[in-house]
Amino acid sequence: MAGKIVSMLRDYFFIAVKGMRNRKLRSWLTMLGIFIGIAAVVALISVSRGMQAAITEQFSSVGADRIIVQPGSAFFGPPGSTAGLSKITKHDLGIVEKARGVKGARGVVLKTSRLEFSGKTKFVLGFGIPADAGREILGSRFDVSEGRQFREGDRNSKVAIVGNSYSSDDGIVGKKIGVGDKIKVEGEEFRVVGVRKRLGDPENDVAIVIPLETAWNIYGNKDEFNFVTAIVEEGFSPSDVAAKVEDAIRKDRKQEEGNEDFQVQTSEELFASFTAILGIIQAVIIGIAAISLVVGSIGVMNTMYTAVLERTREIGIMKSVGATNRDVLLLFLVESGLYGLVGGLVGIAFGLGMAKTIEFAATEYLGSELLQASTSPLLILGALAFSFTLGCLSGAAPARQAARLNPVQALRYE
Repeated sequence: MAGKIVSMLRDYFFIAVKGMRNRKLRSWLTMLGIFIGIAAVVALISVSRGMQAAITEQFSSVGADRIIVQPGSAFFGPPGSTAGLSKITKHDLGIVEKARGVKGARGVVLKTSRLEFSGKTKFVLGFGIPADAGREILGSRFDVSEGRQFREGDRNSKVAIVGNSYSSDDGIVGKKIGVGDKIKVEGEEFRVVGVRKRLGDPENDVAIVIPLETAWNIYGNKDEFNFVTAIVEEGFSPSDVAAKVEDAIRKDRKQEEGNEDFQVQTSEELFASFTAILGIIQAVIIGIAAISLVVGSIGVMNTMYTAVLERTREIGIMKSVGATNRDVLLLFLVESGLYGLVGGLVGIAFGLGMAKTIEFAATEYLGSELLQASTSPLLILGALAFSFTLGCLSGAAPARQAARLNPVQALRYE
């Protein structure tokens, strides 16, 4: 029985392939909408999966047990901008450090800075971080791959750690910057003592890091921070500790709940925010791709209706020699499914190529490792199954019409 079914399906397949080959141009035009839609979906999912993994890695370098305190709108406007915002000060840092469940806290200064080296000028992010062991609270984002970290004696010194992008031969300013080189930050000369590890983030990989006290001196915002990072003690929930910190600062500032001029978030909440934004972007692009798939399915349906008309006499002959309605139905369903399957195969190939092209362009021209192509057998098999099913569904109505043809009338059809 199983052998008979396999033989029948094989016959249906060869008949369907023959029909597609006899109408090559129409077949390719029919599949065009499907493979464009599948290509867009596969490319989007592949890139978004890679981006999700890269973002996860970025946040893992901060740590899941971190709390971030910042002015109310710290994520809006240019980096380091605090115009019109509340301030996070040493006083606030003290409140955070005293909160139950906080193991330690450190403040960071973040400003757009003018970097000068070898006669060239570039505006980059400038970080001011503590020159003590407390910098470990900030996570591994400030680890160095060359040279050394800041020491206690560097508190007011003009020493700097440069981003990893400067360590290449041509550098980001046309020349390599290494340990021992002299650079100017905001017109002040600094000696490079370290190179940060590569993060894959273009902005961070060209950022300059200097001691916190030195940053206060050259930026003129003494005792103020752009944000404070706290690490939670083991056994405490970051969200619970964040609520305690928020309540303590709110009471200190005599503000009502919901009207705070600051934010307290866990690194998990920040990650969830980025993931939600990414999900919205995915939904929009998939929606656009779905339009192409709808157009493609209409094309398959139109082609199959035309095929039924063209092969009416053939259907009549098949029925007159013993073919059942079920046989005719399956024959046309297999053919319409093949339109979807072949369109899906071409679309997957194009989609993966698009994803790899985006990855290459982002890495080579933008210096970003966030846009990575990530695929899996499940993605490919899922796309093939979806395209085949879409083809079958699009051809269901024409196939049903073919199956219901009266063999006598079909044989008389001209």
